[in-house]
Amino acid sequence: MIRSGILILALLMTTTNNGQNYQERREEMVKTQLQGRDITDHETLKAMRKVKRHEFVPKKVQHLAYTDGPLPIGYAQTISQPYIVAYMTQQLKPKPHHRVLEIGTGSGYQAAVLAEIVDTVYTIEIVEPLGLRAKETLTRLGYKNVITKIGDGYKGWPEEAPFDAIIVTAGINEVPPPLFDQLAEGGKLIIPVGTRFNMKLILYTKINGKIRHKEKLAVSFVPFTRGDKF
Repeated sequence: MIRSGILILALLMTTTNNGQNYQERREEMVKTQLQGRDITDHETLKAMRKVKRHEFVPKKVQHLAYTDGPLPIGYAQTISQPYIVAYMTQQLKPKPHHRVLEIGTGSGYQAAVLAEIVDTVYTIEIVEPLGLRAKETLTRLGYKNVITKIGDGYKGWPEEAPFDAIIVTAGINEVPPPLFDQLAEGGKLIIPVGTRFNMKLILYTKINGKIRHKEKLAVSFVPFTRGDKF
């Protein structure tokens, strides 16, 4: 009986220590990878501190969840580097009343970060197993303001438009026209545009019905997927 009690106590202590370690790693990630660079937006930093990135990656790579790089999540897809998630979030200048469209749910991590800040996140994933897994993770973690959908993100989500912000997490040669149409006046769209070895994040803003853009970071993203590949 004593041996069993000691074993249970040891397991509880391990669980607690792991939780503390993850929290400490998250704080270190924010300090070194985000604040140590150019992430200054308070709400973005607050969300990055809170969202448990290790919950959105496969167990075999959970120990790497707070390292400075992308990680594989299956089906030739990745979870983006924490800095890129924070950078794209900051560029959108998200507000509590905003409704945001995300193209490329992936693991669900970017949606969770945005959900900590905005009113509602609508997110589309074409790879069905990933989309279903992300939905399960987001539901389990209590993100009731994230609406998921399996489908072709090229078409956007016209039934829920317009959106105050749109974020695309896959590289494409040119912006899908429906996304401009679904962007609200004053809204921002951030998307990686270009070829695999020549890709940049571009921030688009709709002002008086016209689209303006600024080139941002050079990046590398998995390609935008369409059709029935998966």
